Amino acid sequence: MGWTGRVAARTRSEDPIELFCLPVPDESTTALSGRWESECNRRFGTGENRLVVAPGSADLRQGVSLARSRLNLANVLDDASNRNIRAFVMGPPPRSDVDPGQLAELSTAFADVCARRRVPYVETYQPLHDHEQWLADLASTGGRHPEQAGYGLLAWLVLHNGWHEWLGLPQDS
Repeated sequence: MGWTGRVAARTRSEDPIELFCLPVPDESTTALSGRWESECNRRFGTGENRLVVAPGSADLRQGVSLARSRLNLANVLDDASNRNIRAFVMGPPPRSDVDPGQLAELSTAFADVCARRRVPYVETYQPLHDHEQWLADLASTGGRHPEQAGYGLLAWLVLHNGWHEWLGLPQDS
């Protein structure tokens, strides 16, 4: 089970919550910014809708500039806000196939974009880049994705960094 399933399982609400996971492996923020709205339009109902965005490190491997990465995320968040869709962002976790310094810089840039818009941002790079279990998980999968313990770490970071507040739920839910 990935981090989203773990977070959903730990989120209790009186009102039903529908969660649609729509990841595209190795998707750049450029591709994400062109895709998110049509995906949401097909799934969102007439009630309150929210958007969780988890941009990864694809921009680094695809040569997208830091400025363009920032702009792409800003456009997604601004467009969502203009549609009264509250957003939540999880930053890119460590991987072994990208430069750690560049990934840290990308994560910091995404955090800044979110802070300027008062959008919750979960920093995953800093707490995990030297975490023993995370590194062991990456080593066992070729460095791109964690195993179950790593997904548990990601879920923990989300659940303890603004998730419940963003949903308007008590922290102990």
